[in-house]
Amino acid sequence: MKKTILIILLITASFFSGFTVKTLLTRQNGEQEMKKVTGIGGIFFKCKNPAKMREWYKTHLGLNTNQYGAVFEWYQGADSTKKGFTQWSPFKETTKYFEPSTKDFMINYRVENVEALIEELRKNGVTILDTIQSFDYGKFVHLLDPEGNNIELWEPNDIEYEKLGIQFGAKTTK
Repeated sequence: MKKTILIILLITASFFSGFTVKTLLTRQNGEQEMKKVTGIGGIFFKCKNPAKMREWYKTHLGLNTNQYGAVFEWYQGADSTKKGFTQWSPFKETTKYFEPSTKDFMINYRVENVEALIEELRKNGVTILDTIQSFDYGKFVHLLDPEGNNIELWEPNDIEYEKLGIQFGAKTTK
């Protein structure tokens, strides 16, 4: 009996000491450290013929493409019961969507709390290109990195994003 109580006390002490260490490591000036990028939300690139590119990737690499590209479905590391999505989209080479960048690609990053992140980025002198736009499936904003790459930040609502895909009849690539 004493041995069992001792084991329970050791396990409890280990749990609380681990919790204490984690809390100390994730706090800065008494506040929880803000998460920034949590994953890749999308890869967008320019090409001569987006429809032909979508078909080539579908035929040769097995992507489930639709009129917007393809969506990769996966499960989130922090909570493996929650789905996450990454968009893959070829754009016409004449698109103005990546401007003011002159690059042929744009990366979309998944983030948490885009409002707080943009506030912090502004304070640090990062070039913010537009205001945060809200849709049922998430919030978006664009910024430039030091080399002029247009970066899209997305605070996703994966539940609504999945509903939108179902509405369009889109199948994900798993």
